[in-house]
Amino acid sequence: MQIRRLDESDLDACAALAVSRDWGPERHKWRFLLEVGEAYGIDAPDGDGLAATNIVTLYGDDHAVISMVLTAARYARQGLARGLMDHVMRRASGRTVSLHATENGRPLYEQAGFRTVTPVVTHRGRFTGQAPGTTREVKDPADLEAVVAFDAGRFGADRSAVLRAMPVFHERVRVAERDGELTGFGGVWRNDDTLVVGPVVADDPATARELIADLVAGAELPVRLDLDVRHPELVAWAEANGVGHFFTTTAMVHGGDLPGDFTRLFTPTMQALG
Repeated sequence: MQIRRLDESDLDACAALAVSRDWGPERHKWRFLLEVGEAYGIDAPDGDGLAATNIVTLYGDDHAVISMVLTAARYARQGLARGLMDHVMRRASGRTVSLHATENGRPLYEQAGFRTVTPVVTHRGRFTGQAPGTTREVKDPADLEAVVAFDAGRFGADRSAVLRAMPVFHERVRVAERDGELTGFGGVWRNDDTLVVGPVVADDPATARELIADLVAGAELPVRLDLDVRHPELVAWAEANGVGHFFTTTAMVHGGDLPGDFTRLFTPTMQALG
């Protein structure tokens, strides 16, 4: 089993593997993860693309997130996923590691020592609410650095590289302020035929709702929100505004507790980035 580092030249193969497992191609997402994370894969012995993938994104020396754990159906149950998992866990050595698990994936992660933190419900639908107009677009590098500083005190790990890439990756990035002080930020990006809202970090649920509404009100595409069930007021608000339950995953952690203050973390950039 030869594990190798993947890069942007493997984008087509990554997308093809995802489609073969009934995921979308998600090329925009894959490209970003290949840039900000460390992607590893195993070439298919039959010469047809990739047999398996796994991406680990390192947030400083304290935290890491694992994602895009995929194996081609014809190579299932041959130890490829376990081999890649062992590899990225060694790469994340000394860090608390988190991931979002589907029901199919949970046994692998439990065997690797991950424990459940909370269910995360993905909501999807046409947003029917109105934009309050209480937030503003990020305008310049100073705004972005303020976002990075704000996030550091709430996310609990260094994801500055991901945040500084938001103006390129995201379609829109907005901030909320009160008396000249930042009280929250959020972004929305396009994943195939869906607008994904995230990250949203705010000092209270009302600010989170304002950010989300200003980001997606009037959007022609369906909206996706990945919501921790520990935010029931936001879950109810999303459902009342046309963004209903789609599927559920489980946030899991290994080697410690999730960093940060979940009461201020409302949606991830994407589940693949925690």
